[in-house]
Amino acid sequence: MVTRILLLFLLASPAFGAEVAGVKIEDQIRVAEAPLVLKGAGLRKRFFVQVYAMGLYVAERKADPVTQPGAKRVAIHMLRDVGADQFAEALVDGMRPNHDEATMKALEPRIAQLVAIMAEMKVAKEGMAITLDWIPGSGTQVTVAGKPSGKPIEGEDFYRALLRIWLGEKPVQDDLKKALLGG
Repeated sequence: MVTRILLLFLLASPAFGAEVAGVKIEDQIRVAEAPLVLKGAGLRKRFFVQVYAMGLYVAERKADPVTQPGAKRVAIHMLRDVGADQFAEALVDGMRPNHDEATMKALEPRIAQLVAIMAEMKVAKEGMAITLDWIPGSGTQVTVAGKPSGKPIEGEDFYRALLRIWLGEKPVQDDLKKALLGG
């Protein structure tokens, strides 16, 4: 009897794949009806200040998250208040070292779209969840506090540029890259 109750409890509760700075990050999610698994999770720090916990979700844990096909998610859980302009600027600054000038120029209109979406939220508040989903056939959907924000941003190249902020040759934080890759 006790075994059955324990089994029912385990089946009814969500499976957490990681806990980062007190944030529980689920092991499995769905994006556009596609099942995704947690590749890795880590903590973004800036000058010893915890900024956000994040998880990276992909279809296949063992495949390269940047190049593998299918839906993906970057889940960001804010650990402190950050102005939307500062948050957007940090994302763009993270792209630059991982792309040449011509690529950044080609991405400019879509970067402007992302910056406009971020500006609408005014402040990325402590406790807020922000997701960046790649939805094949649709684009990059930004979701703030569970609600889609703005139109999807076209182009898988744009989503890959976002991923390179954390996973590129020059990531914003080396230990975060390692953690997101499951290390």
